[in-house]
Amino acid sequence: MAYPDACGIDIGSTSHFVAVPHDRDAEPVREFPAFTADLQRLVLWLRQCRIKAVAMESTGVYWIPLYEMLEAAGFEVQLVNARHVRSVPGRKSDVLDCQWLQQLMSYGLLRGAFRPSGEVCALRAVWRHRDMLLSYQARHVQHLQKALTQMNVQLHHVISDIMGATGQAIVRAINAGERDPLVLARLRDRRIRANEAEVAASLQGHWREEHLFSLKQALALIDAYAEQIKGCDAELARLLAGLKDHEPPEQGLGTPKRKTPARNAVGFDARQALFEASGVDLTRIPGIDTSTALKVISEVGTDLSRFPTVKHFTSWMSLCPGTKISGGKVLSAATKAGSNRAAQALRMAAQALRKSQSALGAYHRRLCARMDRPKAITATAHKLARLIYFMLTKGQDYVEAGQEAYEEKHRQRVLQNLTKRARHLGFELTPHQPACP
Repeated sequence: MAYPDACGIDIGSTSHFVAVPHDRDAEPVREFPAFTADLQRLVLWLRQCRIKAVAMESTGVYWIPLYEMLEAAGFEVQLVNARHVRSVPGRKSDVLDCQWLQQLMSYGLLRGAFRPSGEVCALRAVWRHRDMLLSYQARHVQHLQKALTQMNVQLHHVISDIMGATGQAIVRAINAGERDPLVLARLRDRRIRANEAEVAASLQGHWREEHLFSLKQALALIDAYAEQIKGCDAELARLLAGLKDHEPPEQGLGTPKRKTPARNAVGFDARQALFEASGVDLTRIPGIDTSTALKVISEVGTDLSRFPTVKHFTSWMSLCPGTKISGGKVLSAATKAGSNRAAQALRMAAQALRKSQSALGAYHRRLCARMDRPKAITATAHKLARLIYFMLTKGQDYVEAGQEAYEEKHRQRVLQNLTKRARHLGFELTPHQPACP
């Protein structure tokens, strides 16, 4: 689609260069500083030039204020991929870049990137901020572990998770002043495999003041980040309540796959909140828990009408095979590189299917037997993306067929292919009847 009333904007950290058609102003290219008052002048100038569509590149985070201001002013703003607007080799400047954007946009040669609605963007921002806080908290867990190791407290050798119930009880007791290994060992949970004597032996350390100080600081920072994460959970619950568009079924959503919440799970019933926002329960898909479903919904939203087909959706997620073909020969079918967060979440979910006794688990194991593991993970993530697309667009629930049904279906498919190949070679397959004892 051509846009004769289009302009191009080259985004910068301190200023933006804007190009409009030459017949709209005596000075068709102007530079505007990045201050709010100057951005308001930019919007007013575009209205005076009768501009309706705007094309810009996603440079860092500098494009966000201008994008939101132009969108609020009623312009059709398209965020274009930098690889699609590479100019002819030669001179390169901010002025030429904005003019090139304006020219390509006017000819209809640019496609806007996918950007969900404002409500979903807010949900996405809070979820990404929560992920960042979790990564910061994990660094201080490492600092805590380092302080214990420097005091030769080998607690991590007898328990699997130092931030579990037993680990936190012992570490907080040490921080409170307790030094007796026998007293500390009595804090172990009954489910710990190591006995009380082994735990006590691991807690015989030398309690140097500088390491105890580091331990105290790390524990305080872990608690501080935990409080901030709780605030993010409350904000996520509020934003999901604003997306409510469906009522939960009268019989409820059924029993969750996990009886206990996963590590770093949100502090509210995200499963029901996601169902009320999307109308489907994505956690019914094997490998997808509430955290994965929440991450996918926060990245793509619940309205996938922007993607005409499931192939467009999986291509946007960089999960489909490549199509590098020349002269009728496939040069490469490798998946294109990408940093899509939803795709990363689905790859993590695909890895969790390695031991799953479901149809998807059997599918993933069959792929692992045929190809190397990274490719099998990507292929399984592609299948998960397809399931999510059909559930969100058609409102269908996922029905688990089971591992046995998948294996039987695969067996029938292999038998059909072998029969067809045998007939092509002039043979006939005959079922083998086991001999009677």
